[in-house]
Amino acid sequence: MKALITGGAGFIGSHLAEQLLARGDEVCVIDDLSTGKLENVAHLRSHPRFHLAVESILNETVMDRLVSECDVIFHLAAAVGVELIVKSPVETIERNVLGTHVVLRLAARYLRKVLITSTSEIYGKSESIPFTEEDDRVLGATTKSRWSYSCSKAIDEFLALAYYKEKGVPTVIMRLFNTVGPRQTGRYGMVIPRLVRQALAGEPLTVYGDGEQVRCFTYVADVVWAAMHLMDEPRAVGEVFNVGNDKGISIVELARKIIAMTGSSSEISFIPYSKAYEEGFEDMRIRVPSLTKVKAAIGYEPRVQLDETLHHVIDHFLANKSQE
Repeated sequence: MKALITGGAGFIGSHLAEQLLARGDEVCVIDDLSTGKLENVAHLRSHPRFHLAVESILNETVMDRLVSECDVIFHLAAAVGVELIVKSPVETIERNVLGTHVVLRLAARYLRKVLITSTSEIYGKSESIPFTEEDDRVLGATTKSRWSYSCSKAIDEFLALAYYKEKGVPTVIMRLFNTVGPRQTGRYGMVIPRLVRQALAGEPLTVYGDGEQVRCFTYVADVVWAAMHLMDEPRAVGEVFNVGNDKGISIVELARKIIAMTGSSSEISFIPYSKAYEEGFEDMRIRVPSLTKVKAAIGYEPRVQLDETLHHVIDHFLANKSQE
């Protein structure tokens, strides 16, 4: 099989490329390096079945050629990270919505199967815990730029399902819950790499709000396994799946755990949301997925739990001190 990965020089995309190559597939990556890095795929560039295009997915001439030559598309390219979303809402909306439209339009032209990566942000401020794929979405006002990401990814999902129903494009949607692992940067607001870097540097660990917000963290290898198996499963076509870990932890407890695991002398510094992001910023208190549907479809179980995940991230930072 020849797979096209959009955003393939990013954190998740580079791990997916590795595993597809390992099972014998040919892999083509397109990435504009806005958040991805060449370093993430440097070790793959000499592989005879790996190909890299440094270009935007909005370049339809390049994308047309790549889609025509592939068998399946893993669409990972997106604006990511709360800090980027708040600071650059135009980029967030345009890159997510317009980029996904290009991918789906070309997939329809050549009838290629597409896996769309979506997000737990879809659920917004819903308090229906754990979140199931059919739950209602509860969002804040349009004046809160934070919700632009949730809405842009919802449009991605609507588009994907519309292309499936109306044009017969085989699409699968995967909603990710806080994917973590080596190569992830804290530059755009991702909490674990930011806290690990601060702990290793002996700096205060910055926790936003009161730190009692609960999140579930998923190791990247589990996400890659799910993506590959969902793409291979015929019954997954036209469906939406939560993919994550259903064991939650508060951010302040996460910070304490990271301090203990790194042997750091750092303290915890609580930063108001208004200072970290913007005045009136809204957050979700608890975000936990139901994994019932994805378990039934492909037998998915998160295999790597938080302590092991943190060990992998800490070891990666120690081995790559220029990560940030």
